[in-house]
Amino acid sequence: MKRKHKRLTFAGIGLGLLAVAAALVLTAFEDSIVFFHSPTDVADGKVEIDRRIRLGGLVETGSVQKQADAVTAFRITDGANVVSVTYTGILPDLFREGQGVVTEGRLMGEQFVAEEVLAKHDENYMPPEVADALKKSGRWQEGSDKQHPADVPVTTKDSYK
Repeated sequence: MKRKHKRLTFAGIGLGLLAVAAALVLTAFEDSIVFFHSPTDVADGKVEIDRRIRLGGLVETGSVQKQADAVTAFRITDGANVVSVTYTGILPDLFREGQGVVTEGRLMGEQFVAEEVLAKHDENYMPPEVADALKKSGRWQEGSDKQHPADVPVTTKDSYK
């Protein structure tokens, strides 16, 4: 074999291996990428059943129900639509009705089964994904000191006493 042919063969094999490695990496990333969706996206059928996603919005007031074996059922709303959620485990201390939340899990039929629940960390913070979803649904109050959506009752610490 001529020297030029050896070089071309080596380059071809190298490019082929690089393409296979890139395909494997992209396949691995596809399984680990988790997209954010709002309850409206779920209602519109934009979410695949049994695919891991993040679902965010506000915990609907009056919807939190603690059940046996550390199971909690609640509903998440973006002001336009509502999704029922179940979560098994200990909820974050800042989790409460009327507050922003992002859950990560899978949609199983009409029920979202959360594997992780993230609550906002102070009164002025709203996760960017939740804020964007609320803005799209028209439930966001611009210029509000607390950056809280309009027409959503808020449960305060005093209401738990």
